[in-house]
Amino acid sequence: MDRFGNRSLAMMVAVASGFCLVTLCARCVAVDDKGEVRPSNVAESVASVSAPTYVGKQVCRECHPQNFDLHQHSGHADTFSRSVDSEIAKKYAGKALDAGNPYGVFHYEWGNEGLRTRRAADMDQAPFALQYAVGSGRNAMTLLTLIDDKESDAAGIEHRISWFGSHGDFGLTPGHIGMTPQDERGLLGNVVRGKSVRQCVYCHTTTGTIVGTEIVDLVADVNCEKCHGPGSEHVQQARRSETPPPFSIGRDRWDLEAELQLCGDCHRLPRNIDPVALREYSAELLRFQPVGMLRSECYLESDGNFMCSTCHNPHQDSKAKSTAAYEQDCLGCHQPDSDAHVACSVSPTSGCVECHMPATKFEQGMVFHDHWIRIRDAE
Repeated sequence: MDRFGNRSLAMMVAVASGFCLVTLCARCVAVDDKGEVRPSNVAESVASVSAPTYVGKQVCRECHPQNFDLHQHSGHADTFSRSVDSEIAKKYAGKALDAGNPYGVFHYEWGNEGLRTRRAADMDQAPFALQYAVGSGRNAMTLLTLIDDKESDAAGIEHRISWFGSHGDFGLTPGHIGMTPQDERGLLGNVVRGKSVRQCVYCHTTTGTIVGTEIVDLVADVNCEKCHGPGSEHVQQARRSETPPPFSIGRDRWDLEAELQLCGDCHRLPRNIDPVALREYSAELLRFQPVGMLRSECYLESDGNFMCSTCHNPHQDSKAKSTAAYEQDCLGCHQPDSDAHVACSVSPTSGCVECHMPATKFEQGMVFHDHWIRIRDAE
């Protein structure tokens, strides 16, 4: 199973449906990278079946305006950008921010290519470019610069100072507290290499591959096709038929395992975490919601019916839904007037989230719900 759930199954369904190659006046049609139908020879069309292309979220909007609008107001819609295009990056310009010992004070300036910085101790040196803004800033936004590195073909510097929407101010980047720089570059930020930096770009973008100090084929943010897969074939089918086959999963509803793999691909699954951290359940796991969910009785006793989308609309920002609405999800399985359900003996109709999955503070005032739903009286 790939990161799109059962995308390969969807492709087989599409091919079997007969909509992938549409004969029109003895020629075939294809969908270009803007989602426009254009004439194409058979060879091109066959190639498009084996390798569907990305069409962009604006094309998805044509048939799915409600989901598009929900997504535009979600954190997924603003997860990655070049610093020159980031409104949050502009907040740094002209400021001097103290990262503490041994890093010292960073001075920031705005240039034609975006944000740059110099340490106060190195003002005689050329400014260091801060290429990319990673994260929506609702919790945090961190700056990343790709670098040439002898130890890896992919490496970057995660800058020391981040912006925190949690309290509307700057602070030391999450995970950097107590960190000791290993070399001169480490004074600017933490050097991340190989799989770590690739995963950073992978999870915060729809597409993008690190090549040297650049990202090629960059489609910033987590858009429709990050989860549903390249949409060219689906668009072609939808434009040629009033009832195109289901896209992305090839059936009427999500399967629990497919959804876990899809969401957990970036939000983390137990296999992505050090066994010691997993066993001791460190505070860092607050950020890895599927890990907490998999430990919950709600999941373990659900016979495969409790999944991320039980409570979350995947197109909507999680904070757009009220606590009362989330508690209604709880009451769907914990009905106080049903003998078939286990109801809370303390407060059967309210207070579920506050008691069983409370918000917990992380570094720099960030707040997360760890999704390990449990009775916490002993804690």
